[in-house]
This record gives sequence, C-alpha cells and structure tokens, in this order.
Amino acid sequence: MAELAGIAAGTVYRYFPSKDDLVAALVAATAKRELAAVRGAAAAAPGPLSALAAAIMALAESTLRARRLAWAMLGEASESNADVGRLAFRRGLSEEFETLIDAAITAGHLPDQIPATAAAAVIGATLESLAGPLAPDQAAPDATRAAAKELTLFALRALGVVDARARGLVIAGISGQ
Repeated sequence: MAELAGIAAGTVYRYFPSKDDLVAALVAATAKRELAAVRGAAAAAPGPLSALAAAIMALAESTLRARRLAWAMLGEASESNADVGRLAFRRGLSEEFETLIDAAITAGHLPDQIPATAAAAVIGATLESLAGPLAPDQAAPDATRAAAKELTLFALRALGVVDARARGLVIAGISGQ
C-alpha cells in the first residue's frame, strides 16, 4: 500500500494507527464512491422504473469491473473494523434500492411487494451471480457488458417487469455508456 502511494510504510501509520484502520478507511471511501455511482445512475434516468434499471445496471457493471473488491465489500466475512463500514455500505445499497423499488411500485410499474426484501434480493443476486465463487469468468469487455445486461434483465423480471427488453430499459442503460 505504502509503495503504491510512494511513501514509506511507517508514514502510513501516522495516518492509520493499524492495518484494520487503514482497511476501514478504504472500505468507507469505496462505499461512498459506489453509492454515489448507483445514485447518479438512478438520478439521470427519466422515470422510476428507468431509475431502478439504471441503478441495477450501475451496480452490476461496478461489480464486474472489480469483482474481488465487490466480493470483499459485500460478500466475504471478516473480523475487523472494516466490517462496520461494510455493513453500512450494504445497508446504504439496500436502502437505495428499497427507495427505487418503492417508487416504481407507487408509480404502478411494479406489482405490490415488500421493497426491503426485494432490494436485498437484487443485491444478493448481483453479488452472487457476478462476483461470487459460482460466477462465470467474464474476462472480455463484451462478456462483461452482456453479463451486466443479463443480470439487470433477470432482476427486473424478478421484480415483476414482464418484458424489460420491450421497454428498452436495459438497452438504454447500455447505450448510454
């Protein structure tokens, strides 16, 4: 870490008393960046269902760009100060998706369901299918884009969107890159 920053290892500990504190700071910074990306994607969309699709796509693409980091942030258990930040990140993502799902339900785009449960399911499906130990290898950029698209379509269908392709929700998210 210190070498990447171009400083001596001892200098790192002036700012972070322990390795756990350093990891916790990294987790907090990563969580802030990832939540901002999901929120930004949703905010740029024209309506509640498009916002939900854009947020799912943003999470899927982010997960695929940094699979090991995504797994470490959301899936892997550890015993450290970073766990507090990781749990806050999971809660923040869940609350964001819960809000988006609730807005789509209220607008009549999704059937009635429990938004908190649906949000957790979207996050779990994204993580497990794209970064978990059972996730297929997605090395090529085209394979990554296809995997993000397929996950987004799956999540929208699971939430009750009958034909996400016809609505252009996912295709618009991909072409907007």
